[in-house]
Amino acid sequence: MPERKTKFLIPAVGAAVVVAGSVAAYMYLNGPTGEILGAKKSAKLVPAQAIMATYISTDSKAWSKLQQFGTPEAQNILAKNLEDYTRQVIGDSNISYEKDLKPWVGGVMIAILPPESAQTTQKTPQVPQELNILKIVGIKDKLSALNFANKLKEGKDITAKETDYKGEKIIETTNNGKLTYSAVLNDQVVFATQQQAVEKVINTFKGEPSFASQEGANNFLSKGVNLENTVAQMYVPNYAVMVQQLIAASPQASQLPPQTLAQLKQVKSLEAGVGIDNAGLRMKAIANLDPQLVKYQYQNTPNQVVSQLPGDTIALVSGQGISRWWAGLVEQSKDSKELSQALQQTRSSFQIANIDLDKDVFGWMDGEFGFAAIPSNQGVLASIGVGGAFIFHTSDRKTAEATFTKLDNLVKIQQVNVAQTNIGGKDVTEWQIPQQGALLSHGWLNQDTVFVALGGPIAEAIASPKNSMLDSSENFKAVTNSLPSPNGGYLYLDMDKAVPLLKNFATLQQQPITPESMTILSSIRGLGVTAISPDNSTSQVEMLLALKPKTGN
Repeated sequence: MPERKTKFLIPAVGAAVVVAGSVAAYMYLNGPTGEILGAKKSAKLVPAQAIMATYISTDSKAWSKLQQFGTPEAQNILAKNLEDYTRQVIGDSNISYEKDLKPWVGGVMIAILPPESAQTTQKTPQVPQELNILKIVGIKDKLSALNFANKLKEGKDITAKETDYKGEKIIETTNNGKLTYSAVLNDQVVFATQQQAVEKVINTFKGEPSFASQEGANNFLSKGVNLENTVAQMYVPNYAVMVQQLIAASPQASQLPPQTLAQLKQVKSLEAGVGIDNAGLRMKAIANLDPQLVKYQYQNTPNQVVSQLPGDTIALVSGQGISRWWAGLVEQSKDSKELSQALQQTRSSFQIANIDLDKDVFGWMDGEFGFAAIPSNQGVLASIGVGGAFIFHTSDRKTAEATFTKLDNLVKIQQVNVAQTNIGGKDVTEWQIPQQGALLSHGWLNQDTVFVALGGPIAEAIASPKNSMLDSSENFKAVTNSLPSPNGGYLYLDMDKAVPLLKNFATLQQQPITPESMTILSSIRGLGVTAISPDNSTSQVEMLLALKPKTGN
């Protein structure tokens, strides 16, 4: 696919209307620089108090990797969408990203500064505080930027005035009633909707501490998260503070309870990046944790579940140790009245059926688990086209069997027929609906693996598979093999198998998928996500949007 930028890029450079007049003249007189400004250099202009910073590269070499994927039709659609979005944001039908922006934009840094009256305690004012959104655009060709500024001036109702701040010019521009403030500092132009934000950037330019000088930020901005052809990267130095500030700036948001804030503080800082490699678009996020506050104990999973699911599996979520997750949630509820009440209400609901939620449901789920969507064109779920499978590995088969017996007895009271059958030499219990077959089945694949299937054909696919299993699927391997291993499990989606379901659902909702959207979806092979925890102070999530190789001319 041709070079694509994230949705943040065009709003950032679209604000470049303020380069008209004095700014344009300055750039022209200083001549072209001819280079892309990196994240680290851009961050040196961002004030140290920024609560987050995102850098978007405009390096053609990195973005050109997308050209090896998709169909010509998909590439043309994305190119048109990018051009349309550019014109919409800038408000000029004559503006083109390829012709007017690409020649001079040398990287974009978007940072969020705290509100002028920011308070980082729980005493958040009721009146929403406006965040300072700061955009720093690198200028790789100042003559091209001048041409762009002059083009914007033609036929536009724009007024501008200059003020001086510490020897630097700040341009206040009014465009259709909207104010923008800007300043050119060497080969970078700064945009903000508040003058104080630009003044803080000038203070940083004059020597005050920058975002790049913060502990952890300098190393991240230099190295990123170890991705090929990085096109975007983000750094949050204090995750809890960032969430507080974002909530304080939202009129719909409610005040954070102390318990939620304590949970947020488990994450000290967050860094993320997006890159393009031979498999597709890859995202990696790394959370630096406070091990003293983390309630959940991470464990790698053996990933045996993928060898127990059929190869035509549409989607999968797998992991390890639901019982430990539940124990962590129970521990966390001790510090939260609302959570404690919710858990107690849930327990009470199960107790009506003589089921102990902690012991009978979650207590025995101590091994690997997998939840999967599998195609089904027969039986009760034929009209939907998909059934479900749940696989649990357990070290407490006795408790698990007792729980399923209680459930069987419970549905018998509801006039559901509970029958025993044998599938592939395995004893299976079915909950049957007259003239329609089994709605739910459960049985044991081996001594420590129990399965639950929604839909009769799904039970057969699990208990007596006729074809290859998921771990040998070419699509599954293509989507997951490059993800870190060992890991904590997978989130997996086979796009080709999911699209028919999406089309069916969209038709039922009387909102058919457009041909353009179908073209884009047909270029995606699948989605793979996994998480690892190298140590008790680090958690890493990696996601691959696997794309199909380029076809056609």
